[in-house]
Amino acid sequence: NEELSHCQPQKHYGITSAISLAPPREIDHQYTKKLCDAMKPFGVFEDEEELNHRLAVLGKLNNFVKEWIAEISELKNLPPSAISCVGGKIFTFGSYRLGVHTKGADIDALCVAPRHVERTDFFQSFFEKLKQHEEIKDLRAVEDAFVPVIKFKFDGIEIDLLFARLALQSIPDNLDLRGDSILRNLDIRCIRSLNGCRVTDEILYLVPNKENFRLTLRAIKLWAKRRGIYSNMLGFLGGVSWAMLVARTCQLYPNAVAATLVHKFFLVFSKWEWPNPVLLKQPEDSNLNLPVWDPRVNPSDRYHLMPIITPAYPQQNSTYNVSTSTRTIMSEEFKYGLSVTDEILQGKAEWSKLFEPPNFFQKYKHYIVLTASASTEENHLEWIGLVESKIRVLVGNLERNEYITLAHVNPQSFPGSKENRNENDFVSMWFIGIIFKKVENAESVNIDLTYDIQSFTDTVYRQANNINMLKEGMKIEATHVKKKQLHQYLPPELVQKKKRSIAELNRSSNGGSSKRISLDSSHLDSSRDTDSGTPFSSPTGKPLKPTSDTDDGYVKPLQLIFFCFYLIYLSVVIDNRRPVSKPPSPPASSSIATVLSTDVLPNAASSPREEPNGLEDSVNGAPAKRPRSPTEEELAKRHKDTEVRRLFSAQSYGKLPSMELPDASSPLPASNSCRVVKNSIKLALNRHK
Repeated sequence: NEELSHCQPQKHYGITSAISLAPPREIDHQYTKKLCDAMKPFGVFEDEEELNHRLAVLGKLNNFVKEWIAEISELKNLPPSAISCVGGKIFTFGSYRLGVHTKGADIDALCVAPRHVERTDFFQSFFEKLKQHEEIKDLRAVEDAFVPVIKFKFDGIEIDLLFARLALQSIPDNLDLRGDSILRNLDIRCIRSLNGCRVTDEILYLVPNKENFRLTLRAIKLWAKRRGIYSNMLGFLGGVSWAMLVARTCQLYPNAVAATLVHKFFLVFSKWEWPNPVLLKQPEDSNLNLPVWDPRVNPSDRYHLMPIITPAYPQQNSTYNVSTSTRTIMSEEFKYGLSVTDEILQGKAEWSKLFEPPNFFQKYKHYIVLTASASTEENHLEWIGLVESKIRVLVGNLERNEYITLAHVNPQSFPGSKENRNENDFVSMWFIGIIFKKVENAESVNIDLTYDIQSFTDTVYRQANNINMLKEGMKIEATHVKKKQLHQYLPPELVQKKKRSIAELNRSSNGGSSKRISLDSSHLDSSRDTDSGTPFSSPTGKPLKPTSDTDDGYVKPLQLIFFCFYLIYLSVVIDNRRPVSKPPSPPASSSIATVLSTDVLPNAASSPREEPNGLEDSVNGAPAKRPRSPTEEELAKRHKDTEVRRLFSAQSYGKLPSMELPDASSPLPASNSCRVVKNSIKLALNRHK
């Protein structure tokens, strides 16, 4: 038997073979324990008492549902023998079902009922039954949502409850939702409601070790939230997308423990060749004629920049909101995460460093401040929900502006400062960091953002008008500010520079940061003004040399020669590989204008796109050298590249520009009293001389 077990191959997970089957070493377990200790202060683990409380609440809710379904069955004149076994069940999905929920998190749940229970019963009689329960507070129904939901607090725990009616006479307690046949003869709202449970269950089924997966996912979700890249709504990734990326990492390293998996996560996805899709299993066609993600069939799917495909039928891309800017930002964060975990596993840093937040307000020299205000608190909560859901439209508009390289929205909103609002208004602000392109042969250029912002506000007001939300006092204001003006909007602790440690300064002066890009150090900012400390940057966002206190922003002649050769090569590559999408010309009467004096660099090389095959390492500010034998560090890097590159033997779908445009299917509100507050802003940025 022992010989048979040795000969028996390990179960295969995913669409490719594993990269490594190496078992964990003792030191890997030690690093995993340190990782757990580093996460504890952030409240990612629930204690036993809280966990038991959740189980008790879900048990009560499950009994409540069965009781209600029996009552409905009796009202619909089912025979007593049928009523006794009609059933009904509560399923959970999302972070709670995955086992990675944090303290105080809500629970996503699904009420599954037999075929004689209608959706109207759920939103009427069940809603009324909930209303009468003394432990249930803050009850509200959102029946016209894309996925209809009832929201409430049950004994202090927030619950979002969906509804699905199956084509079954009864709902047994052992019902499994993973089978595709369960979707037959269901309406689209029930299919959408079932999707969360089916995807969550499929993810858990497709990972080699659930405990290692859960601990790794806790770490990655905490990291993503701390780094400001956790928001599906704003074009980053949501919980299910992060779960699928971690699950794919677990498939590629099936025997690794959490500390190793976190490191391998950053290794794999810092080198992932987007838009190759991330798949946990081969897509299957169940012949139910439901729309699935397939760029060979659906032209719109070819425009997705960072596809992560759900494993349950009907397969969908969970990241359709990702834009050029958000993908660039996340790619940089993957690289930064890899550099930090490299340091941690070499004993040069602690896990706490991975969870340090970036200083968003030191990254860029230009910002758009988007302000949403309303005259009452209730209107304000409604209004900011709509505005936030449409911010990615503004980001898309800005990205299509020919002078903008990157638009980075901070997912966190801030209350309006007293100086910048009316005393009785309720105000929220979002900040979007902007990087402007350098323009060829131009001392200065007029950059007009009015059209981009106006089309965004038109979209918001149109939507608000369509759903009868627009009320007196609801306003949006967009303002362009420089970094040094942020103190007018934010408290000083958010905008002041962080002091760098001696160790960091030493690493910087030794060139340790020149090979790896970090958005924290403003290396992506290609515009110039009188602020000091930003190096002359290549158009792909890589610094030409390490930043230091004495950096004057110029490139030495020999470096410039090699840089020019690189630009010629890069412009050919980018022109052949990346179509350019320009926005319509803005109206002549534009009023939000920015005058920039920029460094002269060719337009063709101004793309932030990451080039594969190590091109990013060819411009780091050092003169070219004669060939030599590779160092151990370079050999290790080549090994890492090879480790991941063989994943991409499948067909690669070409990158296409984002085509998301504001909805023009309905007219704007007749009144212009709530339209965007236009600001006439002209900013002169002088070059260094």
